[in-house]
Amino acid sequence: MIIVLVHGWSTTHTRTYGDLGSRLEADSRAGRLPSLTVRDVYLGKYVSFSDEVRLEDISRAFEATVQIELAADLARAERLAVIAHSTGGPVIRDWWHRYYRSQNRPCPMQHLIMLAPANFGSALAQLGKTRIADLKASIVDGVDPGAGVLDWLEHGSPEAWALNKAWILDSKDPASGTAPLFQFVLTGQTIDRKLYDHVNSYTGEPGSDGVVRAAAANLNASYLKLTQQRHDRNTTSSTVLRLNSSEPVCASKTAFALIRGRSHANESIGILRSIKKEGSHPTYRAILRCLRVQSAPAYQRLSAAFEKENATVRRNERYETSGRLLKHEHFTDAHGLIIARIQDDGGYLPERLDFKLTGTRNNPDGLPSGMIVDRQRNRRSPGILTFYLNADAALGTGAVSNRRGAVVRRKLPGLHALGVQLFPRPRDAYVSQAIGQLGATLRNLERLVRRDQTVLVDIELKRIVRSGTFELTTDLRRRSFKSQSKGKPIG
Repeated sequence: MIIVLVHGWSTTHTRTYGDLGSRLEADSRAGRLPSLTVRDVYLGKYVSFSDEVRLEDISRAFEATVQIELAADLARAERLAVIAHSTGGPVIRDWWHRYYRSQNRPCPMQHLIMLAPANFGSALAQLGKTRIADLKASIVDGVDPGAGVLDWLEHGSPEAWALNKAWILDSKDPASGTAPLFQFVLTGQTIDRKLYDHVNSYTGEPGSDGVVRAAAANLNASYLKLTQQRHDRNTTSSTVLRLNSSEPVCASKTAFALIRGRSHANESIGILRSIKKEGSHPTYRAILRCLRVQSAPAYQRLSAAFEKENATVRRNERYETSGRLLKHEHFTDAHGLIIARIQDDGGYLPERLDFKLTGTRNNPDGLPSGMIVDRQRNRRSPGILTFYLNADAALGTGAVSNRRGAVVRRKLPGLHALGVQLFPRPRDAYVSQAIGQLGATLRNLERLVRRDQTVLVDIELKRIVRSGTFELTTDLRRRSFKSQSKGKPIG
């Protein structure tokens, strides 16, 4: 087995890998890895800190490196096991999709073990391109902030949307077949309180490891499309046109594990960097379990085992306190992401748009307090919106007790229905879109909100062109028509 380690964004030193590489190699040579033989371990060193480099450039360079540096291993039919951290996950997924899956070619990679991968992006990516980050990178680190890669990592980027939509809609299960690929996502949900930035709440966000949200790491995602019903000549600026939903499509099953007590990047509790040359470590144990998988049934068994263990981790990490003089309570609920792409059937985005989630009776005020944790608009593609939701608040969860058994939070009853309202503006114009509504129902709640998962939602509005956009007249006098009536919608 050839093992390749791949780091994350803005890394400039191989210390980011901790002792994982040397430990795997040493344990293999000493016979401490039953049923595993590690022939070589390679450390990746890719450039993400130069602004002109984009993620697809890195995957292109990785393919060239594999074909040159590992040519002898590939000639012996050796399979690769890639262990990727953070942005390394999307890098290797893009490489796999671009050069193998989309071309229906067998891939030399057999295991892809992703540690806290930003598969659906990171909320921090928007902040990484600010002038402060630019100043820090150039003065303190001596490098660019890596804007090209950050473009991909911003929630709802067109590149991430395309890769993840293709992944979800591809019905071929990579874990089956003659040359299977076994994917694993291992991520933490522990916040390093010492590094918490009080100015930037994302670094202490529940349901994340301080950088990547668990829902954004998980590849068990789904896709659905909402299409607005057709309009007629009586459609006005106040007309509400129903949004019709397709059946959701779910991605092939990917093994997903919550690693207890791990944050994104830290020498003591970071999911990767904290791995030492010896001693028990939850990430290392999980990696070995993943590497031992050699068949689809074994993969399914480990996936099921992870699901049971996740429930235990969730229970143990549900409640914690911090601070000595002033005690702060922290609840780690399960969260979910909705990434919605809005455009009309001409491919255009409304000039302005209000997007509202609604509760029972289509009431936007009927949502539980704290359910909507965050929302972002992609800066390059403003028609793509990301909502970070407390899934336990939406779906309901039991009471929370402390170690002494005292109830510290009552049960969350959850919603009975969820819907969507879209208010495009301007509506009373020569060309516009009408109000769109997906009725609030229990079925839509279950489709849109998934614990620790992302839902991609394509929303297509009808583009309404009114008859006043082009008129003919037999009046040959010279007259202005700048106040021409907008007229009725044309078919």
